[in-house]
Amino acid sequence: MILGEFNMQNHAVLFKTVSAGVLVFALAACGGQKEAAAPTAASGASAAAPAVEKSKIVFGTTAGDFGDMVRDQVKPALEKQGYQVELVEFTDYVRPNQALAQGELDINIFQHKPYLDDFKKEHKLDLVEAFQVPTAPLGLYPGKAKSLDEVKDGMSVSAPNDPSNFARALVMLDELGWVQLKDNIDPLTASKKDIASNPKNIQIVELEAAQLPRSRQDVDFAVINGNYATSSGIKLTEALFQEPSYAYVNWSAVKTADKDSKWLKDVEAVYNSDDFKKYAQTRFAGYKYPEVWGLNAAQGAKAEAASTAAASAASK
Repeated sequence: MILGEFNMQNHAVLFKTVSAGVLVFALAACGGQKEAAAPTAASGASAAAPAVEKSKIVFGTTAGDFGDMVRDQVKPALEKQGYQVELVEFTDYVRPNQALAQGELDINIFQHKPYLDDFKKEHKLDLVEAFQVPTAPLGLYPGKAKSLDEVKDGMSVSAPNDPSNFARALVMLDELGWVQLKDNIDPLTASKKDIASNPKNIQIVELEAAQLPRSRQDVDFAVINGNYATSSGIKLTEALFQEPSYAYVNWSAVKTADKDSKWLKDVEAVYNSDDFKKYAQTRFAGYKYPEVWGLNAAQGAKAEAASTAAASAASK
C-alpha cells in the first residue's frame, strides 16, 4: 500500500531525527561545561536559524499532467538545490487531501480552490492553497455522438460526480443551452436541484473523474477533467467545447503550518521560473496558466480557437 509505505518511511525518518537530536544535545552539553558563559558566533548563528530545513519533499498529484510536471521539471530543479523529491500519484480526488493532512505528503497538486475550500471545510482539515499551476480546462468530448450538431432528445452526458466539478459541468451545459439553471444560483455549488429546465431531456450520468475517459463509448458526450483527458491520451483540441472561466485554474495545497516555509518558497520559485514556463507552453499547449504569468488571455484565445476548429472538423 502506498500510504503504508509512507508511514514506515515517516517512522524511519522520525527515528533518525530523534537520534540525531539526542547526539547534538549531548555534544552541546559537553561543550557547555567549558564555555557556558560565552557562546561563540557559530552557536549564536545556530540558535537564530530555524531547525534543520526540510531536505525531502513528498509531492502528491493525480495521475497525468501534474505528475509529469514534477517528474520533468520540478524534481530535477529541486534536486539541484539539494532536495530529495518523491512523487506519489493518486487516481481519485479524496485521498490526496487526506494524505496531506495526515503528514504523508508535504504538498499536493490536483485541485482548484473551490474544491479545496469545500473539502477542508467538510472534513475539518487545516490546509491552505499556495500557488497556481498550469491546468487543463474541463471540456465536453465526443462519445457516440461526434459533433454538437448531433444533439438529440434524451441523449446521455457523463460528468464528474464530485460536487465541485459536477457544478462546473452543469454550468457548461447551461452555456451550451442544453439545460437552463435557475437565476441567481451560486455557480460554484450548482446541483441537479438548480436545473430550471431540461428541454432536451438530457440524462446526466455521474461517474468518478478517472472513469470519464473510458465512459465515452457508453454515452453520447462526456464532460472530462482536462488532466484525466490528457493522461488517457485525449488531446485537448478534441474537445467540442471548453469552459471559458479561469476560476478553476488549479492550486497547490499545503498544511497551514508550512505556508511560510523556505522549502515551499523554493518549490513555488521553480513553478514560476522561466524554464518551467517555456516547458509548460510547449508541453501543455492549450492549458490555462497561473494568473501571475499574465498569459491567460492569449492562451484562452488559442484554446478556444482549437476547440472551435475541432468541433468544425468533427461535424464534417
